[in-house]
Amino acid sequence: MDLKEIMLEKENNLSAFASLSKDAIRLNKDEEDIRPEYFRDIDRIIHSESYNRYIDKTQVFSNIKNDHISKRMIHVQLVSKIGRTIGRALSLNEDLIEAAALGHDIGHTPFGHLGESFLNKLSMQYDNTYFMHNVESVRELMFLEKHGKGLNLTIQVLDAILCHNGEAVNNTYTPVYKTTKDFLNDYHNCYKVEGYSNSLHSMTLEGCVVRISDVIAYIGRDIEDAIRLGLISSNDIPKHITDVLGNTNTKIVNTIILDIINNSLGKNYITMSEEVFNAINQLKDFNYKYIYSRANSKAKIEEINDLFNTLFNHYINAIKRNDNNDSIIKDYLKYMSMYYNQNTTAVRKTIDFIAGMTDDYALNEYKKIKELHR
Repeated sequence: MDLKEIMLEKENNLSAFASLSKDAIRLNKDEEDIRPEYFRDIDRIIHSESYNRYIDKTQVFSNIKNDHISKRMIHVQLVSKIGRTIGRALSLNEDLIEAAALGHDIGHTPFGHLGESFLNKLSMQYDNTYFMHNVESVRELMFLEKHGKGLNLTIQVLDAILCHNGEAVNNTYTPVYKTTKDFLNDYHNCYKVEGYSNSLHSMTLEGCVVRISDVIAYIGRDIEDAIRLGLISSNDIPKHITDVLGNTNTKIVNTIILDIINNSLGKNYITMSEEVFNAINQLKDFNYKYIYSRANSKAKIEEINDLFNTLFNHYINAIKRNDNNDSIIKDYLKYMSMYYNQNTTAVRKTIDFIAGMTDDYALNEYKKIKELHR
């Protein structure tokens, strides 16, 4: 048995519904080595520049002086661990789950969903396209990494990332067969068709696992962070929810994982009990009312809105006047491929640059630009 066969041996014991390396699809031909296809995608993602920037990107609470509050890096690792736990119990391909989980939020803006909403407004106003972090994650990995060449990941991993929308919870997640053309159509439609991203279904059962794992990873952890910051106490969570899910992150995660495994075993879809599904939705409503709506003050929201508008307008003008001393050119466009620079509009270049920023980098740029215009 050669080294590649050894690396692939565990796939012989996977479920009939699992995704196998032999079925992996890439947009471009790639040299093979001993690593299984999705295993290679994990390596490419964790060695990427955009993965490195997770370390200083907001999850929910931004600009908080507390080292124990979750950042985006912690979130994707939690999604990966939860997804692999479910995947192992259901005999699915853990490599595919891990790759999609670690890459699913790479396109997230600084300042989390608040930043995403402001960049979406700018994208709609100046480019007539919707901006969504899941779509930008695919764009980053498929087109922007390696200075505009992309990482040539498998379609299965990219599709799981595109379909991961953790804001919408379903009782059942059923994979839908797709060709490469179908995946690319989904990707392009997300920019143009309102709400299209919310209706997507993954092409693999592993992608379905990542989608629900995203919810499991944040729903209890966000409560834990809010309690640590004094926004709520564990006693604030309604009893009819805690009676089902528990009142700590550990219990919530464990309850949902076990419920999904017990209800999905041997099936070609991912599902959960009606009781747990309803409790998750009720807990999400609680989080939105008592955590997400209070995560940023009105003054902070106005500041972040001004930050995005200021950065956006400044970089557009810098590109137009070809200011080689400006950050968007000397820190970004200077390193991008000739193809990217010649075939990408100034608006799209600006969106890509801002979306890739860490919170600290965005704040420093904002302060620097404000000083210039004083």
